[in-house]
Amino acid sequence: MRALVEMASLPEGNTIRGKQLAEAAGIPSNYLSKILWTLGGAGLIDATRGSGGGYRLRRQASTIRLFEVVELFDRQRWKQRCFLSSGHECDVSLSCPAHDAWHRVREVYTGFLESTTIADFARPCGARPGLVNIAGNDPAEGASPQ
Repeated sequence: MRALVEMASLPEGNTIRGKQLAEAAGIPSNYLSKILWTLGGAGLIDATRGSGGGYRLRRQASTIRLFEVVELFDRQRWKQRCFLSSGHECDVSLSCPAHDAWHRVREVYTGFLESTTIADFARPCGARPGLVNIAGNDPAEGASPQ
């Protein structure tokens, strides 16, 4: 996500070199190259070699939903696994004591991933409509975490 947000923050038509992207996103270069390979294969980014080359988003950041990205790297999470017994499928007819609560959590989490785009994270903190500041302060008021 951090690498995609960095690319979304680039001026239109610009690219960023892998080493610069790794540094800006705080991701080790070797690990980032594997991530970029997956993102490129999914059609989310373009890579250009040579002088003036680098990485950039293939699509507008506002069209890349977080769900698409998470699904690329964590396919198992989307399988309906039982909260208390991960080896079993979640089943209403054989529901565990956590079934109803876990189902609500999954719905909220999935809703967040489906309704949030990379562009939402490329905006300054105070400009993200509907996102909660987990530090507990209001960025619109200029407060900073203690």
